[in-house]
Amino acid sequence: MKSPLILLPLCAVFILSACANMTETQRNTAIGAGVGALGGAVISKSTGGNQTGRDAALGAGVGALGAYAWSQRMESQRQAMAQATAGTGVDVSRTANNELKLDIPSDISFDTGRAAIKPNMRPILDRFAQTLTDNTATHIRIVGHTDSTGSDAINNPLSLDRANSARNYLMDRGVASSRIDTAGRGDREPVADNHSETGRAHNRRIEIFVGEAAR
Repeated sequence: MKSPLILLPLCAVFILSACANMTETQRNTAIGAGVGALGGAVISKSTGGNQTGRDAALGAGVGALGAYAWSQRMESQRQAMAQATAGTGVDVSRTANNELKLDIPSDISFDTGRAAIKPNMRPILDRFAQTLTDNTATHIRIVGHTDSTGSDAINNPLSLDRANSARNYLMDRGVASSRIDTAGRGDREPVADNHSETGRAHNRRIEIFVGEAAR
């Protein structure tokens, strides 16, 4: 069976051919869905994930949104969250593909080995839920991560449980479940060295992405 990395450019050719007679919006959506699905599968396979189908579906859902738009509502949301998280260690940024990203470290979000939301995180999610209510055109992805301590059998479900805890908290505050996707990456996507306590603390985190589909 061919490697997913080899299939990626081949898949792109077929997608582009199939989109020849579509409108620009339809074409962007189809391309996004196809590449997103394969991208999700590639990430899962290359990182040793055993949930390739789920990751492909998540990729397709994200890709199908097409290009994201950075509207005035999105900028207002970024400013509101930057203000609400000032001094907390939460990083609020705009990604290259126009998503709002919240990177929430472990000292605010979760205790080691736990998926229960810590008290310090609640005011941040409260304010975040309010901004989501103000901009209902957005879609939310929540991705949980762990450090390398423990086995995949522990880390994979733990990372997903953390993402789901944040999702459930937002739902309790009025954000529709249909707007939120969750995923758990275990220890497969570290942002720091797992050989030090400081590095492991950076890797225990959740990331929240908010995108507004281009119209």
